[in-house]
Amino acid sequence: MTTLHGYWRSGTSYRLRIALNLKGIAFDQVPVNLKDGEQRQADYKRLNPQGLVPLLDIDNVQLIQSPALLEYLDETHPEPPLLPGSPVDRARIRAYAAVIGCDIHPLQNLRVLQFIRTEHEQDGDGVSAWAQRWIKDGFTALEAMVAADDRGGPYLWGAQPTLADIYLVPQMYNARRFGVDLVAFPRLVAADEAARAHPAFEAAKPENQPDAPEDGH
Repeated sequence: MTTLHGYWRSGTSYRLRIALNLKGIAFDQVPVNLKDGEQRQADYKRLNPQGLVPLLDIDNVQLIQSPALLEYLDETHPEPPLLPGSPVDRARIRAYAAVIGCDIHPLQNLRVLQFIRTEHEQDGDGVSAWAQRWIKDGFTALEAMVAADDRGGPYLWGAQPTLADIYLVPQMYNARRFGVDLVAFPRLVAADEAARAHPAFEAAKPENQPDAPEDGH
């Protein structure tokens, strides 16, 4: 049995849910409530010393860090491929993912936003402004990259969803949550809409998870 330890609104957990669904891997979920600090409890930190989500229990091993987990799933369950094409194609797809995973997401992670709120005395508007700043920067670059590659859609890299879309959709969810104006990013919006219509992405939506609160907050 495969078990995903995660949180309904965590972007990194969202990525893993999408990938597991795309690969057709059945999994159970163990919620880790980030708002209540369950990720910092001793029992969980024995499993994941970073005290972060996700943690995936699969093939009799426990693995952490979504980039490593996604590559593991693609290596052990190669169909459908998350990184199709030539080495150059795969490098470009990884670059799309890295713009989000390395340059956007870490700066609007929960622990970073909590630090800004408490240590720099920012209210909700200040925290949102911080998140918007870095999301817009990353999306501006990613929109230009997608335009230059011009793969024809409907997804970021052509006719099938890839690792790039697995990173995009959770980040678009966060962009909307923080009130980012997306009008300047038509290619990203179109790819997000196409991906969210896919059953694997639909099932992975935060609001469809067992630990999602009824009020969506």
